Amino acid sequence: MLPKILVVDDDRYTRTLLEHLLAKTADVRLAADGDEARRLFSANDFNLVLMDQRLPGDNGIELTREFRAQRPKLVVILMTGFADVRDAVAAMREGLFDYQTKPFEDLEALEAVIGKALELDRAYREIDGLRQQLGADASLPPVVGHSPAMERLLAQARQVAGLDTTVLLEGESGTGKDLTARLIHAWSARAAKPCLEVNCGGLAESLLESLLFGYEKGAFTGASQATPGYFEKAHGGTLFLDEIADMSPKLQSSLLHVLQDHQFTRVGSTALRKTDFRLICATNRLLADEVKAGRFREDLFYRINVVALRLPPLRARQADILPLATHFLEYFNAKFGRECGPFTPAAVELLEAGAWPGNVRQLKHCVERVVALQPGGMIDAAHFAPLCDKSAAQTHDNAANPISYQDARADFEREYLRGILETAKGNVSEAARLSGIPRQNLYVRMKRWGIVTD
Repeated sequence: MLPKILVVDDDRYTRTLLEHLLAKTADVRLAADGDEARRLFSANDFNLVLMDQRLPGDNGIELTREFRAQRPKLVVILMTGFADVRDAVAAMREGLFDYQTKPFEDLEALEAVIGKALELDRAYREIDGLRQQLGADASLPPVVGHSPAMERLLAQARQVAGLDTTVLLEGESGTGKDLTARLIHAWSARAAKPCLEVNCGGLAESLLESLLFGYEKGAFTGASQATPGYFEKAHGGTLFLDEIADMSPKLQSSLLHVLQDHQFTRVGSTALRKTDFRLICATNRLLADEVKAGRFREDLFYRINVVALRLPPLRARQADILPLATHFLEYFNAKFGRECGPFTPAAVELLEAGAWPGNVRQLKHCVERVVALQPGGMIDAAHFAPLCDKSAAQTHDNAANPISYQDARADFEREYLRGILETAKGNVSEAARLSGIPRQNLYVRMKRWGIVTD
């Protein structure tokens, strides 16, 4: 289904231009004044509104406030004349996605901004759907993202969830192996029983042993009472061993015996105890390589490598970056009592182009830091620039994925504007004179790319 876009402008030429420009990609509705815009808005669920700042008998910014009072996450692009740029900048602080000056000089750039705005709307709707899903079933962990790579993983996870067999999750750090393990448990017949998680890389051997096996009173200094371990507590449920490759050789051998016989003894005891749990393991290394290097038992590898799922890195699921960032933005706004957002087009571009070597975990921490440091208002590329490494992503992807003409043009414009402003020693008026671009236009372009922020 095509997205719905409302164009509100009293200029017939602008309405016709936008209608023709978007005809193949959107269901476009046109309004020449505020009353017609209100009628259409009340009858349709629009994905985007393109709003003229000055309307007959109405003010576009006030009309936007009216619409956003009914739909707080409505994505709006303000259209304004050159003389109104300062007013438009002030309006951006109220949560508008972007503003475009008329007449439009670069229709490709306008289409790109509209595309980013529709991406943001899809992200908002996905998060709202996720919130409804969690309300219906609080046992499911939140899963954000519908990229092909993520859809494949979720389909595989759902398929193996009902098999009650051991699962090995492989993937880079920060890809969400713990969340996937909880999903498999929630979709399994063991969902009513506990799902216990242990990070094998974060504990000393003796502590990990007592945590897994439990111990009897007096088994060691400080053992003041008998304590069951996770092998017992996970009976009937699921045990998730994260970073299994970091487990010591001794505990690898002990774990193998437990998996073979479903029996174990507590530390300090000789009494055999039976247990029945499903094992899910995770690692950010290739266990086959660890076996070859002699760091991981081959027999244990074959025991846990029954069903292996490979989690995709964030760079392989670019379509999920904006929904994830939006999800984290809403979460940290609520946590810190902020009203930051939305992301500007330049911020969206920067986020989607990031290398994200730390994957989803790095993206989450990045958004957390930005929200923590911002009092509120829109989040621009300049807020993310010190935290995101776009060049790394380009270096990684250029050989396999040649850059598109549109992206190459955007990169050239951004670097050109940075260079011309540097030559002009930060003076926008001088940069406009050197470039031959009208100052108002130059300012808007620099603002779009996060080169200027005031």
